[in-house]
Amino acid sequence: MQKAIATFAAHAFLMIQSIRQFTDNANFARAVIVTVAAVLPVFILNLFNLFDIGLTIAIGAFLIYPADIPSNLQHRAKGLLVTVGIVTGSTLLVNLLHPYPWVFYPVITLVVFFLSMISVYGQRATMVAFSGLLAIALGTGHINHGWEIAVYTGLILGGGLLYTFLSLTINYLNPHRYTELEVAECLKLTAKYLKLRGDLWDAGANRASIVEKQLHLQVDINATHENLREILIRNRSNSGSSNRSRKMLLVFISLMEILELALSTSFDHSKLHQKFGEHSKVLATYQNLAYNLAATLKKIGKSINNRKKYIPKHNLIADLEALENAINEYEQLLGKEAAAEGVFMLMNMMHYAEKQIEKIKIIERAFTVNITFKDITKSRDNDLDKFISSDYYPLATLKENLTFSSTIFRHSLRLAVTIALGFVIGALFPLQNVYWILLTIVVIMRPGYGLTKQRSYQRIVGTITGGIIAFAIISFVHHPVIIGTLIIVCMLLGYTFTAINYRIGATFVTMYVIFLYSMLTPNIDEVLQYRILDTVVGSVLAFLGNYFFWPSWEFMNLPVFIKKSIEANRNYLAEISQYYNNKGNVTTTYRLARKNAFVELGNLMQSYQRMTQEPKSKQKQLQQIYKLAVLNHTLLSSLASLGTYIQSHKTYKASEAFNVVVNTVIKNLDNAIALLTLNVQVQQAQQNNNEDLAMRFTELKNIRARELREIHVTDEEEFRLKMEEAHLVIEQLVWLNSLSEKIVKATRMLELGK
Repeated sequence: MQKAIATFAAHAFLMIQSIRQFTDNANFARAVIVTVAAVLPVFILNLFNLFDIGLTIAIGAFLIYPADIPSNLQHRAKGLLVTVGIVTGSTLLVNLLHPYPWVFYPVITLVVFFLSMISVYGQRATMVAFSGLLAIALGTGHINHGWEIAVYTGLILGGGLLYTFLSLTINYLNPHRYTELEVAECLKLTAKYLKLRGDLWDAGANRASIVEKQLHLQVDINATHENLREILIRNRSNSGSSNRSRKMLLVFISLMEILELALSTSFDHSKLHQKFGEHSKVLATYQNLAYNLAATLKKIGKSINNRKKYIPKHNLIADLEALENAINEYEQLLGKEAAAEGVFMLMNMMHYAEKQIEKIKIIERAFTVNITFKDITKSRDNDLDKFISSDYYPLATLKENLTFSSTIFRHSLRLAVTIALGFVIGALFPLQNVYWILLTIVVIMRPGYGLTKQRSYQRIVGTITGGIIAFAIISFVHHPVIIGTLIIVCMLLGYTFTAINYRIGATFVTMYVIFLYSMLTPNIDEVLQYRILDTVVGSVLAFLGNYFFWPSWEFMNLPVFIKKSIEANRNYLAEISQYYNNKGNVTTTYRLARKNAFVELGNLMQSYQRMTQEPKSKQKQLQQIYKLAVLNHTLLSSLASLGTYIQSHKTYKASEAFNVVVNTVIKNLDNAIALLTLNVQVQQAQQNNNEDLAMRFTELKNIRARELREIHVTDEEEFRLKMEEAHLVIEQLVWLNSLSEKIVKATRMLELGK
């Protein structure tokens, strides 16, 4: 009996935790706001027999909801107010022009095109435009005349302002929660990355598969980093810097450093397993430490999610001591001389772990010790502004994208033509709700074929599933209070899941719409049939439009992403070289170059992911693209390793040989970039260049030895250690040169533009 009670209690606790985690996030918060903004006016005005007025206000709130992107209060307010203006203006325009079809159809098609073009200004602009497009689609289904136009438009405006007021009020009352949740997400993703690095230490690990998972994970990490830069840095610059926001900023910076350190430290796992095959304890001890690094970050993230005080579970210092003891045991077992090479390898692993523990301890202290953070000085705060995108929206950006080379232009033209076809089909066939066809096109049509295809399938399945479930419920349930409650619950779940799982979101949205219609009209069977038919028609149009109307197949865009990734790596190397030559503190341009290298690698992988969702006939040279992505990832890892080494070790004046090798690598990368522009002929590297490089590598070793002798390093052990450090740098340069040559070779094999 006691065991059963304990089991029940454990399951109940897990259920409560799951519910709490589900409800404590930005998506649920926005769903609550839009549900309250929609239900409140309907409920209150229905008491005075003004249901239609309440419903119109609810539509106004619903139309503003998509543009409510979490950010600082000032940007959120501006974005929402601009959206209110666009939605109100679009609704007014549709109603005014509808009586004049020869004006209405061409003008609305042009408005759809230009609203979609706003997407060139980023995510917020994309969602603002989306709200405007929704307003046009819904407006065609709610046409008014005369004075009713002004009343209807005013009510839409009122609904938009109501949603804006509720959103800004909740944001003002709880301004830090979104930041905390994003930091928790960043902790979780970084922990997952470290866990994958731990998986590499399994003797039979599929390392190629693990590296691929790391590359895909980099996309999610980059997106979270961008969100945190926006909210932490822009908040700081607009509203000052509290101790709480500084704490989160310090944690974010530490997480970026942990990721860079992980990327910059690579081990030859196969070689290590061969060398320590008979001494597996030492590798098992290290893997346990690697897993605990990840587990610690994950636990910190959970404590933030659950709003509980962080209590450390893993003793990382003890794990580090266990590794040190295992290394000592290995050395004693083999003897100092025989174990020298192995100990050197193991010590490199231990030094990496020490650095990671140091970063993690900073994060732990942020959540366990009540201190003020003065680490980030005012001057550094000012530099941080350069890490976020500008909120300036020049007209030139829009003009530059009015060309078929622009993905946004193609999508905007495609969407406008598909919407026009929706109007034509609505005019030719006796469909009940043409606006639902337009709404479906707007909601599921995306610039990429793969995502549009996926959302078409999810929306059709969600609509049919939701329709069946809702129809089954209303066949047995007729009480208006129960139906009203189901509308609210389904609305809340629908808006929450739309951003998480579109199919489930579409299911709940369909259910609440049918429940609503069941209260308004007796012929619910007909409503359900037409809704499913309209959804299928809209989905098919969107799918065909993406396939036939100026499609933006990913192979057309990939050369640009590959080029940008190579350019970012080249610029990062140039900054590393400049830092090595000039010494001093790490500059802002260095950190920006490093950030861009990470971002562009993520963009390249994102493009590759989209390509895998397209038809097989359009997946041109898929393996070659992936090979280039892996090469760029490996190059970035090597660059980060070199940069980290130079920052963490005392270095001497860079020799001419060092600069020659770096310049050769940069030249190779420039050659690859030139190949991708398709307008420059690149000649094969001459054999004498390779011979010259070989001489330069030898010269580097000789110069380094002479430098150490000249500064009177007489202690043989110290001299040996410094020479080992020099050897690591030279090995990195050799590897960088090899990678750059492979990138040129792989780029030359690409035929995407043909």
